[in-house]
Amino acid sequence: MIQRMMAYKTIVRDHVVLAKPGIVLLVLIVALAGMYLGQKGLPKPYLVTVTLIGIGLATAGSAVLNNFFDRDMDRLMHRTMVRPIPQGRIHPNNALIFGLLLILISIVIFLLFVNAISAALTLLSSFIYVIPYTLMMKKRTHLVTHVGSITGALPPVIGYAAVTGRIESEAVVLFAIMFLWQHPHFWAFAIKYKEDYSRAGVPVLPLSKGVKATMTKTLLYTIMLLPVSLVPYFLKMSGIFYLVLAVILGLLYIYLALRAYITERVYGKILFIYSIVYITILFFGLVVDMIKI
Repeated sequence: MIQRMMAYKTIVRDHVVLAKPGIVLLVLIVALAGMYLGQKGLPKPYLVTVTLIGIGLATAGSAVLNNFFDRDMDRLMHRTMVRPIPQGRIHPNNALIFGLLLILISIVIFLLFVNAISAALTLLSSFIYVIPYTLMMKKRTHLVTHVGSITGALPPVIGYAAVTGRIESEAVVLFAIMFLWQHPHFWAFAIKYKEDYSRAGVPVLPLSKGVKATMTKTLLYTIMLLPVSLVPYFLKMSGIFYLVLAVILGLLYIYLALRAYITERVYGKILFIYSIVYITILFFGLVVDMIKI
């Protein structure tokens, strides 16, 4: 009996690992921010619950399908070779069914309990991440980052549409912030694990154009991100608290990127960690300031 329970726990744990819970959590944070901004306050708890469940399931399902299609590549990278599929703990076909089922349940939840536009945006996000990004482009070109940034920028728009039933200028601003942020966020990750990507034959930007070129683009995108992150203030989506916070966070981001560019040292880990801190605090500050307005 004890051995059977341990086996079940292992199976559950492996399926949770497939779903990439860390990514799901970050997606839910920015999606909730989009809901707050759409509602101009806290939406009904029922709507928050079903929306976040739907987004979480779709994100998890997309991650599982990503694991399914990347299974051969994952066997070659030290970072990913311990995942359940490369290790043989979960059969690829089971992962495929699991991922598709999660996405299907998510879309049904949105159609039955939220609205059609949020369902369509969720389906679009999953499609872009699984088909163009993972299946078609990842092993062919470093430009895949631009495509992946689209799906990564949609969660706050989905949250916004869930409470309003529309896509308005405020949602577009959230999309623009997330879209620009995705690039330096991933490039820092790619620098950190470029040797792994090299073994797997994935032409990420540090391998295709070099670390120096990657740091140049990282610096450019962090510079572009700063003024875009200030747009919510000028559209009266936030107040002075958010403006000051966004300026401080943005300047620190630029400083870290500039230091890496000038010294030509690899600050991939620092930039990657800060990128997560940056977007989390930025959206938290936006919500807090919006509630005060």
